[in-house]
Amino acid sequence: MTNHPRTALVLALSAAAVAASFTVARADHSGGGLAWGECAPGALPQQQCATLSVPRDYSDPDGPRLSLAVSRIRSERPEARRGTLMVIPGGPGSSGVQRLTQKGEALAEEMDGAYDLVAFDPRGVGGSTTASCGLDENDRRLENLRSWPAADGSIDENVSRSRRTAEACRRDGGETLHSFTTANQVRDLDRLRQALGEEKISAWGVSYGAYVGAVYAQKYPRHTDRWVLDSSGDPDPQRVAQGWMRNMARGAEDRFPDFAAWAAHPDRAKEALRLARHAEDVRPLFLDLAARLDRVPKESTTPGTPVSGNILRQALQNALYSDSAFPALARMIVAAGSQDPAVRPALPPGLDKPLSDESLAVTVAVVCNDVRWSGSVRSYERAVAADRARHPLTAGLPANITPCSFWRAPAEKPARITDDGPSNILMTQSLRDPATPYAGGLKMRAALGDRARLVTVEQGGHGNYLGNGNACADRTVTEFLRTGVRPARDVSCAN
Repeated sequence: MTNHPRTALVLALSAAAVAASFTVARADHSGGGLAWGECAPGALPQQQCATLSVPRDYSDPDGPRLSLAVSRIRSERPEARRGTLMVIPGGPGSSGVQRLTQKGEALAEEMDGAYDLVAFDPRGVGGSTTASCGLDENDRRLENLRSWPAADGSIDENVSRSRRTAEACRRDGGETLHSFTTANQVRDLDRLRQALGEEKISAWGVSYGAYVGAVYAQKYPRHTDRWVLDSSGDPDPQRVAQGWMRNMARGAEDRFPDFAAWAAHPDRAKEALRLARHAEDVRPLFLDLAARLDRVPKESTTPGTPVSGNILRQALQNALYSDSAFPALARMIVAAGSQDPAVRPALPPGLDKPLSDESLAVTVAVVCNDVRWSGSVRSYERAVAADRARHPLTAGLPANITPCSFWRAPAEKPARITDDGPSNILMTQSLRDPATPYAGGLKMRAALGDRARLVTVEQGGHGNYLGNGNACADRTVTEFLRTGVRPARDVSCAN
């Protein structure tokens, strides 16, 4: 999103939970130039898998090649089939194969045979060719990879770790890591279209996948059929992921009141999770606890990893993606605030162990390979100081330095999204999205002009279609994909 925060946060350099490697057996060659066979255990019974070979560098088509893991769920109603629907995962670093496993049954039911459902693991992810940076476990912890400033606002350690990470990725990742870009993922998507024998494809892209979808629609407009962009960020080609990361401060501010209202509701009392009697008191309570944990971290249920202020802040960012994560966050806050040393908070998934080297590598590489970031440490110091004062919930993270400041120069410029192309795009955007805030989504809407229609979902969270339970938004997207009928103008769906 929808993507879980562990799998979606490109912009804030979160890492992906990637799918297990797949196997291909008893191959058949129906449906394009791919040899389809069984998937690894854990896939849906109806899911098939294959391998697609692509150039590492499209300017050198006869050079080294990479392998991409591909998966599909075929339409069970050939007479109703109208084409292929690509499921484009978020990230960067999320697995398309895994997302098809997660959403395949629900999506197939919604589509009622209209499409073969297809997805692939982008280069660097899951069953596709991967790369690594050779970083130690401490540098692969999410709360360290994410550039949270020190308690006093210093970014010295962030600078050192960012430089160390960039140097390690350059040393160990080589040209394969340098090829992990949005532009190449878009080229790979078109190569998959060709292998499937399709003149046009439809698509559903979520979060970073929405950006990939927008770039594809810009580069290959004549090959797009019905296009859904779910939870978009600002497509500004001068900043790309750096802009998305900056916007997260706004996203957290937009979304936090939802958590505060939930945590102050009287119903929480019966679960011992009511943090305050009034919603407006939850924010100062959280900020005070984070400051206390900055000074004296509290032992957690994970040996050797106490809950610091920054781990608590990171847990908040993860939990804001979905209302379903609110109870675990509240339990963590209650336990972390307890004066009883025997009461230990549990770390949420993603914070309880280091990321894999491969998932870290692709997540960092794509955002750094796409666009040049400023290298001025002094400018980051000033930006962090201002952002900490303005947005204490994110404590300067969105404005901080990353490995991208010490990265090899990008190979090409990001695409500029424009209104030049067919009017066949439907956007859906949450009003209070912590990762791709509404204000950024409106920038994508403006860039696309009359090519798009926007469905505003009047609730919080990240990822909409088949993810947040909003029947109005789900119905609008399903109708568009199945019939081509799209709202005549931008519309809103109430919670």
